[in-house]
Amino acid sequence: MPEFAVVLVGLKNEGNVGAVARVMKNFGFNDLRLVNCALGEEANKRAMHAGDILASAKIFSDFESSIKDLDIVVGTSGVDSGAEKNYLRHAISPEELLKKYARFRGKVGLVFGREDFGLLNTELERCDLLVKIDTSPVYPIMNVSHAVAVLLYVLRRKSKKVASRKPEAMEISELHLAFGELLDLIGYPEHRKKNAKVMFRRLVGRACITRLETTMLIGVFRRCAKSRGGFDEHKGEH
Repeated sequence: MPEFAVVLVGLKNEGNVGAVARVMKNFGFNDLRLVNCALGEEANKRAMHAGDILASAKIFSDFESSIKDLDIVVGTSGVDSGAEKNYLRHAISPEELLKKYARFRGKVGLVFGREDFGLLNTELERCDLLVKIDTSPVYPIMNVSHAVAVLLYVLRRKSKKVASRKPEAMEISELHLAFGELLDLIGYPEHRKKNAKVMFRRLVGRACITRLETTMLIGVFRRCAKSRGGFDEHKGEH
């Protein structure tokens, strides 16, 4: 089972922050990360007996710092476009997330955005996966603490199967770097690079690849780069 962290981004209602801490304690999770969130007496009141979760919460001034040590970053959204081309808003269900990562050993961040408009596109671009809870189309947007509760409930269903070896965050970063370098070397159109990188990130996230597969892909990308005269010996070859 992964180590899950709950990352709250830009919450304006400190009562919601406290309510999230409470549901985290209800389901046995304790790694709370706050990015520019309101925090005060109301948060402590709403947390009830989960004051220790609030007290130990990690505070960040920017989103990138809050996810730096995570192996997988999972964004959440109340909107799923359903359109293949709208890659930023193409989501999976909590049950699918559990199926993919129940045997994963590493740190997984569950990112929840602002009460009014959720996560920014720049934040969604950094997410390896996007999850949407199945709600009524009449009123699909949930209160953030309720969304956290539903997702954590699903993720408590532990798998008893043996975990496979998964890549570390540094290896995943190297994979994305190698892919980006290859795009540069083959002259991929500049205006399409960002989309390609985000789509590749989501592909890797959905595939839940092993450490061996990561290493092999890095090796393939580096060899392609070498054949184009762009291999950097200082980065090593896999």
